[in-house]
Amino acid sequence: MKVWIDQDLCTGDGLCEEICPTVFTLLDDGLAYVKQGDDVKSDPGGAQGMVVVASELEDAVTEAAEECPGECIFIEQG
Repeated sequence: MKVWIDQDLCTGDGLCEEICPTVFTLLDDGLAYVKQGDDVKSDPGGAQGMVVVASELEDAVTEAAEECPGECIFIEQG
């Protein structure tokens, strides 16, 4: 599974970070980004800032995508 965030749709609510802080983070611009370890995919963000999700985090990432009020979290299988 891979995941990315469309920052144009992000409301900055922070639910994703609350649900799965290992994969999601909010930056000073008030928007959510995905991260892999300490590598935050913010330059560029969007689809170019995609990360591979560890199998044990897939349920949490799916929940974050489902709960996101901005519907800005995109999951790609495979």
